[in-house]
Amino acid sequence: MIVRRLAEAKPYAAPHHRNYESLRIFGAEMGGSRNLIFGISHFQPGGGAGPDASPPEKIYHVLKGELTVIAGGRQEVARPGDTVFIAPNETREIVNRGREVCTILVAVAAAPAG
Repeated sequence: MIVRRLAEAKPYAAPHHRNYESLRIFGAEMGGSRNLIFGISHFQPGGGAGPDASPPEKIYHVLKGELTVIAGGRQEVARPGDTVFIAPNETREIVNRGREVCTILVAVAAAPAG
């Protein structure tokens, strides 16, 4: 078992993101998981990511605020307690159109170890 405190999480820059802060908790350089990258992201009002697509599947779970998710020809507003799945290579855009910071948990499938 590994217990990681939020204070141990490391900031990282995510491509195609704007007006945000992301912290990696497990996976990649943080270790502890070889199959999953797990973190927390804070999007300021107007902040977001994309539109773009990438091979790994993604899951977003909203803790605070609202996140507009545009994918597959649909647009949904995810609120606290809502969870969104993005399929591999699905083009998506996420935007905080609210008036407060939107905080989400992010899980991304890691690339298989070679």
